[in-house]
Amino acid sequence: MFHIGHFAVRWYSVLFVSGFILGFYILRGFFRREKVDESLLDPLLMTLLISTIVGARLGHVLFYQPDYYFGSWNGFLEIFMPWRGGLASHGGAIAIVLAMIWYCRKYGPKHGFDFMWLLDRLVIPVCFAGALIRFGNLFNSEIYGDVTTLPWGIVCERNGETEPKHPTQLYEAFSYIILGLGLMCLYLKRLDKINRGTIFGIFLIVLFGMRFLIEFIKEPQVDFETSMTYNMGQLLSVPFIIAGIAILIWSITRGKPSQHD
Repeated sequence: MFHIGHFAVRWYSVLFVSGFILGFYILRGFFRREKVDESLLDPLLMTLLISTIVGARLGHVLFYQPDYYFGSWNGFLEIFMPWRGGLASHGGAIAIVLAMIWYCRKYGPKHGFDFMWLLDRLVIPVCFAGALIRFGNLFNSEIYGDVTTLPWGIVCERNGETEPKHPTQLYEAFSYIILGLGLMCLYLKRLDKINRGTIFGIFLIVLFGMRFLIEFIKEPQVDFETSMTYNMGQLLSVPFIIAGIAILIWSITRGKPSQHD
C-alpha cells in the first residue's frame, strides 16, 4: 500500500487483520441478539487469531513443503517466520476447530453454549474474513489460475507473466461472500426452525466444495502437485466436505435447537 521509511504496509496484512475486525463486530451482533455475555468476545478473538496464524503456518509447512522446512536448520527456523510466506487455509481451519473445542469447554458450561452453537455463528464471519484474505492473495499476485481467454483474465506482471490467467482468488472470494450472505439470512430468518450444526454443516460442504472445484483451474502451488490427478488443496478439502455432510445429517436427525439456551 505504502512505505514509511523502510517499513512497508502491505495489502495482504491489512486485509487479513480487517477480517478479524469485521468478524468481531459480526459476532458481537450475534451475542447481543441472543443475550450472551460480550466479555467473552475478547478471549474468543485472541484464541481465533493465534490458532489461525499457527494452524495456517503449520498447515503450509506440513502439507506443502515439509522437505524444505525440515531439510535444513535455516528452513526449520523459517517455520517461525510466517511473514516469509506460506499459509494454508486447511491448516487454519483444523486449528480453529481444535481451539474452539478448548474455548467451549472453558467458557461454554457457565454461559450456556456448546461447540456446535458457537461454530454455527462463527462460520458466518469466517466467510467474509476468508474473502478478504483472498483479495489479499490477489494483491500479492499468488494462487491464480491457468491461462484463460475470458475477458476478466488477469496478467500478473510482477511474477513475469505475459498471458491472462483465471483470477481464482476472486472466484473463491465471491463464492465465500455469497455463502456468508446466505448463512447470514439463514441465521436471521430461520434460526428458530433449524437445529445446531445445520449452518456449520452447510458451511463445510459449500466452502470446501467450491474450493475443490476451483482447484481444477488453479496453477500448482508446489512442484509435486504437477504430477497429481487431484492437488493437495483438493485432497485436503475432501475430509471437510465429508464432515459437513455427516454434521448436517446429524443436525437434522438428532441436533438440539439452534437458539441459545
